[in-house]
Amino acid sequence: MTADGSGAAEIRGALVRLRHATGLPVAFGGLVEPGRPRVRISELTGTSTLALSALAVVSGNGLGGRAVALARPCAVTDYSLSRQISHEYDGPVAAEGLRSILAVPVVVRRRVRGVLYGALRTAHPLGDRTLSAAVAAARDVEQALVVREEAQGLLAAAAPEPGAGSGTGESGAVWEQVREAHAALRALAPRIGDPALRAELLAACGLLTVAEEPESGVRLAPREVDVLACVAAGATNAGAAARLGLGAETVKGYLRSAMRKLGAHTRGEAVAAARRAGVLP
Repeated sequence: MTADGSGAAEIRGALVRLRHATGLPVAFGGLVEPGRPRVRISELTGTSTLALSALAVVSGNGLGGRAVALARPCAVTDYSLSRQISHEYDGPVAAEGLRSILAVPVVVRRRVRGVLYGALRTAHPLGDRTLSAAVAAARDVEQALVVREEAQGLLAAAAPEPGAGSGTGESGAVWEQVREAHAALRALAPRIGDPALRAELLAACGLLTVAEEPESGVRLAPREVDVLACVAAGATNAGAAARLGLGAETVKGYLRSAMRKLGAHTRGEAVAAARRAGVLP
């Protein structure tokens, strides 16, 4: 099952990873509907019926609603008999044959954005290992949503004058923000364990660049671009090393290699050439 809107793919991927990490037979989840205090269940994996599909879980109601209201993970060993929760959704849960269930909220900037569920069809306690895996999956979604929203905001800010280059005044200030964010996002990418999310982040970085000489044929290694992005944002070699988690000599080596490929003799010339080639914004 899929959902419309930003975040559905992240929820879906997190549920697959949750099942793989824990062996749980069933996982499902969804996002909070804009302007409404409820989660719409849209992503299902391992289910045998459509009983939970498109179910609207209101904040405070049932297990997921409790997780939303408290903004923390919640679990029950036997859903239908639990006294910890209200029972508005007993019908769909019973139709799917679920007993032990956990619900973990996805919280972005102190606001619950969705819920991930994992479930068994037997009444066995869900241990700390399973809960930790569910929390880690939710953190992956949170990180993905933050990165996506920051990239979208930067693209929106840059959209009015995408060819403005370094510019002056307000346009120049916008592009300086874009360049600083580009450097920050490139520094973040290598620390993301999920290959799909890492690729999506790097693709978003690519959207922030504006090639003036696309025919230049410059091919820089990812780490060479990372170092140049830091240099373009004003970082020293030591600052770039700290941001990227590299040694200072390693940064120098990447910078020298990038300068050679770009035909540049100084750091400033390398940054300018990279911008002309569309490697940097």
